[in-house]
Amino acid sequence: MPVSKPAAPADAPPQRAPGSGESAVQRALKKLGLVRDIDFALYLPLRYEDETRIVPLAVTREGDTAQVEGVITDCEVVYRPRRQLLATLQDGSDTVQLRFFNFYPSQQKQLAPGSRVRVRGEVKGGFLGRTMMHPTVKAAGTPLPLALTPVYGTTAGLAQPVLRRAVQAGLARAPLDDIVPAHLMPPRAWGLREALSFLHYPAPDVALATLEDHSHPAWQRLKAEELLAQQLSQLQARRERAAQRAPTLRAPAGAGSLHAQLLGVLPFTPTGAQRRADGEIAGDLARAQPMHRLLQGDVGSGKTLVAALAAARCIDAGFQCALMAPTEILASQHFGKLVGWLDPLLAERGLRVAWLTGSQKKRERDAMAAAVESGEAALVVGTHAVISEKVRLHRLALAIVDEQHRFGVAQRLALRGKAQDGQEPHLLMMSATPIPRTLAMSYYADLDVSTLDELPPGRTPIVTKLVAEHRRDEVIERIQGQLAQGRQVYWVCPLIEESEAVDLRNATATRDELAEALGERVRVGLLHSRMPTAEKQAVMAEFTAGTLHVLVSTTVIEVGVDVPNASLMVIEHAERFGLSQLHQLRGRVGRGAAASACVLLYATGDSGRVGEAARARLKAMVETADGFEIARRDLEIRGPGEFLGARQSGAPLLRFADLATDGRLLDWARELAPRLLDGHPELARRHVDRWLGTRAEYLKA
Repeated sequence: MPVSKPAAPADAPPQRAPGSGESAVQRALKKLGLVRDIDFALYLPLRYEDETRIVPLAVTREGDTAQVEGVITDCEVVYRPRRQLLATLQDGSDTVQLRFFNFYPSQQKQLAPGSRVRVRGEVKGGFLGRTMMHPTVKAAGTPLPLALTPVYGTTAGLAQPVLRRAVQAGLARAPLDDIVPAHLMPPRAWGLREALSFLHYPAPDVALATLEDHSHPAWQRLKAEELLAQQLSQLQARRERAAQRAPTLRAPAGAGSLHAQLLGVLPFTPTGAQRRADGEIAGDLARAQPMHRLLQGDVGSGKTLVAALAAARCIDAGFQCALMAPTEILASQHFGKLVGWLDPLLAERGLRVAWLTGSQKKRERDAMAAAVESGEAALVVGTHAVISEKVRLHRLALAIVDEQHRFGVAQRLALRGKAQDGQEPHLLMMSATPIPRTLAMSYYADLDVSTLDELPPGRTPIVTKLVAEHRRDEVIERIQGQLAQGRQVYWVCPLIEESEAVDLRNATATRDELAEALGERVRVGLLHSRMPTAEKQAVMAEFTAGTLHVLVSTTVIEVGVDVPNASLMVIEHAERFGLSQLHQLRGRVGRGAAASACVLLYATGDSGRVGEAARARLKAMVETADGFEIARRDLEIRGPGEFLGARQSGAPLLRFADLATDGRLLDWARELAPRLLDGHPELARRHVDRWLGTRAEYLKA
């Protein structure tokens, strides 16, 4: 009978890859981010095992993880239902069967009848008595540890004993002296070495709840240090930028300026929030330090106009502006508005708005790039193509990045690198995902923030309804009612093709189903990310013109699409979308005068119920349309790591502190950071280096 080869034992010597100077263990440790001694010291356990005591088998219950000592009374290899090693242990109070499916001859020898051993594992009850599956086995009589045993997060192939030894060695070598003077730390703070040693090896009598909820004083020390490092790095980044030089963009006064002319030709009056943001940006542009401002506003609050006014100020001063958006659809929406507002005014000056995207034919792209390089294109709008090596900007002084969290750090740095003469361009980032106050105080502490907290007049409130999948026919009836009134409808699907793993309707099947249900007179279009760009643009043009009645789409219409006649949004499998994404999608309707609705069609799956996080997202969508409240709840549900997206590629996400509960420590860190940087700059540098290493460089983006 063929025998499967068992896995290598936990303590097997590490294998080296051919031609590589690194062992498999070293590669696995590097994959976990464990390189410096301090990295090991700060790699805290996920949980703990209590190996400090031995209990009688008789007192254990089903599901207990217990450590017992006793004598092996029987041991044999059996082959039914599959090859396994079975041993019986008697501790004087009861017996337990030990079962191993993967084992070595050495283990069989260790469990020879008459051997006295110590085993630890989960106790299972059953018809034949107690059982432990794959317990750990040690020789009996060895000294018991004095602390709980740490269990670390690991990668495949890296066993706990190996990882424990590596962490223990790193912890012993790491310089863990207290850098921040004791009188500046919060009252009754533990020392850093004391805190880390305790968190790796807690005393067995510690209240486990204080370790799990991170309220123990040792945890508080780590959270305080981490928040301080983050605040110091943000403050350093801000000060370094203040020392850089940027073009001074003072627009000429009077009715003849491009800025004044743009305000004069607008078919609407800007909101007070738009005027306020324009004034804040004007103040930044007039300084010789580079602007680093985030323009945040809810869906439809008018960020594009503020960007156009900023571009006009830049062009008025004789410089060039670039606007970069993450998707071609969003970039083309901006381009359409900016061309309509600015091109006629720029033509009088012999200038124009250029369009750059990866899908352009070479001849068109080369012509646009030439206009950009010569300076004829005073404003260039596009996707990542704007930062390609071949594109040379004439006199870039203002870079505008929309949906900035969807760009990586390297991409934003590349855009800034397009400036010349050793100067930095001013940077305006835009986001339709409002940032909760705690995030603004921590992750965005290096930014100035302008907020558009008013919606333009004429926008109608959107009614949001939760509808179960089995009522799909009622939703289709509602669509027919909207179409009868001359309105248009979005239907959003999460996937574009069937997957064996996730049984979701695909967008193509949904389009065919709706076309059949709604009849020949209704035109149903399809839009998804894998379509050629020209085809996408043609579909969007038809929907915008009103010749397409229903648009079945994946999330490519999440931002930027503006069709005032669309009054109904159906989001299929809404339980699978993120809260911010749901809110962005909902913002595609309610852009005209007609009453608008968003239907969240959800499925419960085999369990018959929606998961807890999904339920919280759907509940928030029904209860509020306020983007700031949505963002606050999104942060609660997801935590800052996911919420921030690519803004933080490589930058210091908080590993230990929790913005929802550690506001007091965040306030302390914000207050101390400038004092430490001014009074003890070398200590501040050492502290940031300990916690962030080279990652602090990313904050310059």
